[in-house]
Amino acid sequence: MALAYLTRRERFSAAHRLFKPELSDTENFDLFGQCSHPNWHGHNYELFVTVKGQVNPSLGYVVNLKKVSEIIREKVISKLDHKNVNLDVDFMQGILATTENLAIAIWRVLEKPIRETGAELHCVKIKETENNFVEYYGD
Repeated sequence: MALAYLTRRERFSAAHRLFKPELSDTENFDLFGQCSHPNWHGHNYELFVTVKGQVNPSLGYVVNLKKVSEIIREKVISKLDHKNVNLDVDFMQGILATTENLAIAIWRVLEKPIRETGAELHCVKIKETENNFVEYYGD
């Protein structure tokens, strides 16, 4: 059987703030710049989830893409879209809301349910701006 990689793109809009509560606003600004603004800021994110697996010869695909999309929307998008990452997202509680940490947290949320479909999670990519993105391939 042939190994194939399949990527699903989803989108969400969310606010966040990069800051360490033990630091002053000035110290946070020195560390994180404009991203530490006390009144938050937001992005229109693009999330790319890549799974891999053997192509089922009788079906012609690795996994039902509709099922993958349902998992991503239920476990991730519904919790992030039009939310504050620092305040509203259960899987980001107590975690500095960087895009790197968000990618790692999304991986942890998706890894088991994706595996239960018969595929394997390969990569979580988050595009924060047109110039910045993070890719995470697991531990």
